[in-house]
Amino acid sequence: MQPVRKAVLPVAGLGTRFLPATKVMPKEMLTVVDRPVLQYVVDEAREAGIEQFIFVTGRGKNVIEDHFDTAFELEATLAERGKTGPLEQLRAELPAAGNVSFTRQQAPLGLGHAVWCARELVGDEPFALLLPDVIIKNERGVMAQMMDVYNEFGSNVIAVEEVAPERTDQYGVVEISGGGDVFDVTGMVEKPKAGTAPSNLIITGRYILKPRIFDLLAKQEKGAGGEIQITDSMLTLMREDGFKGLRFQGTTYDCGSKIGFLAANLAYGLSRPDLGPELTEVAKGLLK
Repeated sequence: MQPVRKAVLPVAGLGTRFLPATKVMPKEMLTVVDRPVLQYVVDEAREAGIEQFIFVTGRGKNVIEDHFDTAFELEATLAERGKTGPLEQLRAELPAAGNVSFTRQQAPLGLGHAVWCARELVGDEPFALLLPDVIIKNERGVMAQMMDVYNEFGSNVIAVEEVAPERTDQYGVVEISGGGDVFDVTGMVEKPKAGTAPSNLIITGRYILKPRIFDLLAKQEKGAGGEIQITDSMLTLMREDGFKGLRFQGTTYDCGSKIGFLAANLAYGLSRPDLGPELTEVAKGLLK
């Protein structure tokens, strides 16, 4: 069984829901407290043992490349001013040389197409796929929990969570066999009509996929919205090789929505020892 060493992060989206903030700033670089949303996702992958990061970018995303590079002038200024704490943090979080790659998705043809654009960089090995709009707060990251499942079963894995049944028409929903927190996935439906969902378990934006998915995506016809949907190819992969679902531990914040983004800032801010007590008092005052 091949280990999962690489992660694909699709970051080519335009972020139109956050205009005008995202006119020149990629949505993935908006900050939750003092860290870009994308940094939280990368941290989760690194904790799980991921060694190489593949970013599928688009036009105007150069700042992402700069973020994961050495900032010589900034580091020199910090060193000169004796700010060793921030300097050490920057250096500790910098990926090793050669461990970050970037490829372009020239046209907005959907998540499936974005993943397919990374095929040459991933090669013939399993990989993690993390959607950068979603951050999940937990002491142990979701991808690390998923690695446990992959290492036990050697299977494709998707992370799922429960939502209220009346909200299932907003998400991709799975059909399952078995109980507990780890189970077989027997079906997937993208945004089922109200009352038709096979469960109230939705796909959360974390996957471990075998390389066969690239062959399937290469032949995949356009689906909903005129885009190449990864769910369509995952259904074929499920029938061929099987999928495990993991009901993970953690709280999800959809930072692709304004409410989710604001909730993430509040949750992460309140959990910080240096900010939480004062922020609590500020929030109480605002709620009066």
